[in-house]
Amino acid sequence: MKKQWALAWGAFTLFSLAYAASDSDWGEYKPFKGSYLMYSNTLGEQQPPTSHERKISFMVTGSVAKDMFDSMAPDSKERCSLEKGYRQRDKEKVSCVRDHDGYRCYFGFNLRSGKSIAESIC
Repeated sequence: MKKQWALAWGAFTLFSLAYAASDSDWGEYKPFKGSYLMYSNTLGEQQPPTSHERKISFMVTGSVAKDMFDSMAPDSKERCSLEKGYRQRDKEKVSCVRDHDGYRCYFGFNLRSGKSIAESIC
């Protein structure tokens, strides 16, 4: 199991680095900070991934999360916290928040179907 995670993370990192070096007139790929979780079942009741069910949840932070948050205006009417300064933006299956810890965005994929899935829980 750890070997699969290491391989997935290695491939993801290599892919990111390969494109980070590309150059164009309008923009370029940039490295980013983030974490991921592979699991089965639901995010709220996650279980280890199985051969039949494997999902991945990404959480990105820092400048990429700020850029995503800023691109997703306006703030959501329903939000996960009433904490002062907490802001949340949701578009389809991507969710971003800004609070005292900074910016975080969440998104995910069902790796068996390839479909995008919502990966944030309150």
